[in-house]
Amino acid sequence: MNAYRFDPARAIAIAATVLTLAITGCASPSHERDLQSNSAASLDAAINGPQRASRARARDVYRHPRETLQFFELNPAQAVLKIAPGGGWYADILAPYLRDSGQLYEAQYISTSPDLAREDNATDSEYRQKLANAPAVYGKVVVGTLHRGEFQGFDANGKFDRVLTFRNIHNWVKDGQLDANMHAFFGALKHGGELGVEEHRARPGTSLQRMIDSGYVTEAFVIEHARAAGFVLSASSEINANSKDTKDYPNGVWSLPPTYKGGDIDRARFAAIGESDRMTLRFVKP
Repeated sequence: MNAYRFDPARAIAIAATVLTLAITGCASPSHERDLQSNSAASLDAAINGPQRASRARARDVYRHPRETLQFFELNPAQAVLKIAPGGGWYADILAPYLRDSGQLYEAQYISTSPDLAREDNATDSEYRQKLANAPAVYGKVVVGTLHRGEFQGFDANGKFDRVLTFRNIHNWVKDGQLDANMHAFFGALKHGGELGVEEHRARPGTSLQRMIDSGYVTEAFVIEHARAAGFVLSASSEINANSKDTKDYPNGVWSLPPTYKGGDIDRARFAAIGESDRMTLRFVKP
């Protein structure tokens, strides 16, 4: 069962917006039900669309895209910034979902390490080509980059309703860029906008070096650094939890699917565990 923990400060952060909607009549119960119904139908259509490969669909059982995006309170009219899209697993859902009424922006992360930056630039080029090859699905997607806490390729000043990042925090911790990126996300969001975070979850008390080595990050660490950037924790969910994940593998989180860094060694055991135990957090910009 999903567990949600709400921060009372969020009520203060968005009270003015709620009051305005109520006064104008836009927040009537029937109107809200219609919006939620339309959003859910659009999301289901995107998740079940032909643009998604069977290999991507096979991961839905671990990644729970419908429940995760609903937890992040997405609707198809929003401006959404997705960080580090990689091969576009979530873009395959978000691009058609937001195409008609909203806008999807993607920021490929470029590492501060010269060697990794070359790999990141290659990934960026491949991703842009993927989008260019299917304009009917991805033609409205705007792609830029994130490097040293700065966005390039689009205006990101107070522009977005949502900023989303999936399983990237550990890379930024290793790269020394977590705080710079958190501040960039804060600046990119509108007031009342939300940051959605999914990340491999370490046991409480895990050392910083162990987090870097294993790819698992403590929930407290993420919350601490988000708050330092100005965010307020709005809610957390166990949507992407996995109690089978013991988090003590020789190759860290990369021992598990889909990476299987150890090759055939203990592969059946790791396949039975499934993908990692993950925190799912929602923060608001007051």
